[in-house]
Amino acid sequence: MSDDLTEHTTHSEELFRGGFLHAFRDTVVLPDGSSATREYVKHPGAVMIIALLDDDPAHGLKLVLERQFRYPVQRVMVEFPAGKLDPGEDPLACAQRELAEETGYVAREWAHAGVLHPCISYSNEFIDIWFARGLAKGVARLDPGEFLEVFTASPEALLGWCCDGTVTDGKTLTGALWLQNVLSGAWALTWQTGQGTRTGR
Repeated sequence: MSDDLTEHTTHSEELFRGGFLHAFRDTVVLPDGSSATREYVKHPGAVMIIALLDDDPAHGLKLVLERQFRYPVQRVMVEFPAGKLDPGEDPLACAQRELAEETGYVAREWAHAGVLHPCISYSNEFIDIWFARGLAKGVARLDPGEFLEVFTASPEALLGWCCDGTVTDGKTLTGALWLQNVLSGAWALTWQTGQGTRTGR
């Protein structure tokens, strides 16, 4: 890839360090030699899980979804299960942990789909996208102060909600795109069992 558009950092200033987010203001040199400032947030990275519940052939494939109140937008959002990486945590291990903690489900097989960068203009956040199948139901273990409703829906219902504006969460919209292409056979997945290592970017 050409470096012609690359911006080079000459100075970095920390603006805020919280328990979750870390904000900076950098001075950069632009491709034409002029300077500018860039304010952005460092994020530890996250995972999203597209969990396929296929143990009831009579009712067809179902997806494991969540309803959760998201304070910044003051709305209850429909989302795929997701969560942030702990320091040094393997993304697959994180996906397995988050699925079990938030929904109670444990999956027999996992497939890495890709990586999503949800807010490239102001954050380095990445979300590793994982598919899970062969689900067994257990007991959810939510974090203190975490409240959500777990439910199931068909792929057709989810796509309808994406179309009519019920679903506006960016990662879930991306997950629906990936799901649609996987189910149609246009995009392939490589399934694995047990633990594995995948570094998200």
